[in-house]
Amino acid sequence: MLLGLSAVLLTPPARADVPPPAPPAPVPAIGRAWPVGTRPAVLRGWEPPATPYGPGHRGVDLAAAPGAPVRSVAAGRVSFAGRVAGRGVISVELEGTDLRTTYEPVLPSVKKGDEVAAGEVVGVLEPTGSHCGSACLHWGLLRGETYLDPLSLLPPWLLNGGPSRLLPVLGVPLPA
Repeated sequence: MLLGLSAVLLTPPARADVPPPAPPAPVPAIGRAWPVGTRPAVLRGWEPPATPYGPGHRGVDLAAAPGAPVRSVAAGRVSFAGRVAGRGVISVELEGTDLRTTYEPVLPSVKKGDEVAAGEVVGVLEPTGSHCGSACLHWGLLRGETYLDPLSLLPPWLLNGGPSRLLPVLGVPLPA
C-alpha cells in the first residue's frame, strides 16, 4: 500500500498543454549507389544505442577489399575529408536534406567543399586491421547528432538487387 502511494506521489502530473514528442522524420531513399561494390555483404548491421554514449553500432560495416573505390551514395557536398584518430574519414552533407553520411577508413580523393554526384568516387578503402578483418567500410548516417540506419537511404530496388528481368522462354509454342 505504501509503495503504491509513493508511486502516485512521485509521478509528475500529465500536462495537457505539452504535446507528445514528434516521431523522427523519415529518411528519404535518395541513395543511387552502394558505397562499395554492387551489393556488398553487410558484416555488421546498425544497432542503435539506447543512450548517447551507450553500446551499439552507429552505422553498418560493408565487406570490401583494401584499395576498393568508395563512392558517395547520393549527391552532396563534402563537409570533412581527413584523418580522425589515425583513420581516414569522409563526411558528405546530402543535397536537399538535413542528413550527412560518413565513410571510414578511407583515403580521400576529395576535399572539404567539393560537390559530389551520386556514385562518384570519393576515395579508396584503407586496410584497417580492425574488428571486421583486413578491411571493411564503416558507413554511417546522421541527422544532426542522431545516428540513423544508413541502409534506409537505399531504395528497395537497390537493396534487393534490382528490378525483375524477363527472359525469353525457348521451346514453348506460341499461343494460337
